[in-house]
Amino acid sequence: MALCCSKSSWLLGILVLGLGGLNVYQFLESRTSHKELSAAQQERDVAQKPETVIDRFHVMVYDAMEKTWQSNSWLGVQCWQNPNDVWIHQEVISEVKPDLIIEAGTHRGGSALIWSMILEQIHPTGKVVTMDINDLTKDAAKFPAWKDRVTFLLGSSTSPETVEKVKKMAEGKKVMVILDSNHAKDHVLAEMKIYGPLVPVGGYMIVQDTNINGHPVYKSFGPGPMEAVDEFLAENKDFEPDKNCERLMFTMHPKGYLKRVK
Repeated sequence: MALCCSKSSWLLGILVLGLGGLNVYQFLESRTSHKELSAAQQERDVAQKPETVIDRFHVMVYDAMEKTWQSNSWLGVQCWQNPNDVWIHQEVISEVKPDLIIEAGTHRGGSALIWSMILEQIHPTGKVVTMDINDLTKDAAKFPAWKDRVTFLLGSSTSPETVEKVKKMAEGKKVMVILDSNHAKDHVLAEMKIYGPLVPVGGYMIVQDTNINGHPVYKSFGPGPMEAVDEFLAENKDFEPDKNCERLMFTMHPKGYLKRVK
């Protein structure tokens, strides 16, 4: 039978013996598909990069948003905030100790309630002014911190009436700005141009939800906060993104923590 073996079979037998029992087919496959395996390895390397892993987690959080951030509450008040970002906001507020936090976009008031409670501890005379086109704040308004420190304005953050009231409240105050209202690029950019000048050197203007329109979520949203930030920074050198504020890795506001540097 062995005498009838073909030359290729004979060589195959030698290979099996020479490889000490290694599966010769695996060996040959590894030799013949080296390029394919290299490409697969590169793909795996990319998939394991920290930024790729973070983006994948980010998308997972948004895919299940009704069970993740949209279910968040602060002392029973609905609060659509990412806990990582709340922590960073707390650090910024503690560092800056603003006399006035201007918040555009109130929703149910959970976030304004958080800012007021932080101020209560680190700057008792500090205040929050928050504005929205709808008043859904009845639950938040029950808390003493809200009654003592929060002013709610009903109206658009860019309307002349609202802007006039806010600027009057900001006179002579150390201001911090948080933008979280209408996320369309033009609206956010208008807010930045209105409220940015009120922020002193060393202070912050935080543009929330720069993650939408594919950064990395809501790819079909259209130009939004991130595009507004890019245009604002291209024209304004007074602010720079503070990357240290993104050190917890998962943030809904990439490039959105803007520190006034001059």
